[in-house]
Amino acid sequence: MGYPTSITLIGAGNVGYHLGRRLKATGIGVAQVFSRQGSKARELAEAVGAQPVTRLEEVRPAVGLYILAVSDDAIAEVAKKLVPVLAGDSAVVHTSGATPSAVLAPFFPKHGILYPLQTFSREREPDFQSIPICIYSPDAGLEEQLSALGRRISPNVHRIDDEQRATLHVAAVFVNNFTNHLFHIGQEILRKEQLPFELLLPLIQETVNKLEGHTPQAMQTGPARRGDGETIARHLAYLKKFPNFGEVYELLTKNILQLYK
Repeated sequence: MGYPTSITLIGAGNVGYHLGRRLKATGIGVAQVFSRQGSKARELAEAVGAQPVTRLEEVRPAVGLYILAVSDDAIAEVAKKLVPVLAGDSAVVHTSGATPSAVLAPFFPKHGILYPLQTFSREREPDFQSIPICIYSPDAGLEEQLSALGRRISPNVHRIDDEQRATLHVAAVFVNNFTNHLFHIGQEILRKEQLPFELLLPLIQETVNKLEGHTPQAMQTGPARRGDGETIARHLAYLKKFPNFGEVYELLTKNILQLYK
């Protein structure tokens, strides 16, 4: 069983935008693009050669696969509204890392997950060659199709069930969302002292580079790793200028000290 040759994208946000363009680039047809925002539907539809639609009632049945690239809290609502529009045996998947595939089960027996594990921004072009594509379906036939589709999108395809994906998403929040917030904290501290954030970019890059072939624990450095109480005290004294940031520093320092004591 091969990959679906015709796909309808429900959602034209960051994930839908880049996924749709990747499908087009790999020769997979996109039949329609739905978005409640007409401008987004038209922009992506034009880019992938699809029909833009702004009402779910306009979504055509008998397409090979429907991909719901919508916010987590909208998945069930959108799926429910699609029930009277699509055939009962339609294959419907969503792209969320945090929401179980089972949220689609009451609406479509053939359901599953197509989750690209990456942070997407509209203004940055992602490298799909390196992006893990996590697929899963309780329907063996659909899962086989999703695996084949995933391999068209990226060579990095993994079968990840709902429980594993929930764990993966928690870990992803730590390494992406939380680290990005720490970058923000660093930037705000430097801005206060009129120093450019660019000074930290080589350090950030080297921190990531060291993870190739080494564990994060083995690569940990800094005053907490050394148990350098004097430096920690000086940092905390300085951070009285930034009470909220001081709380983060104390929490992370305590965690690292406990790990290496």
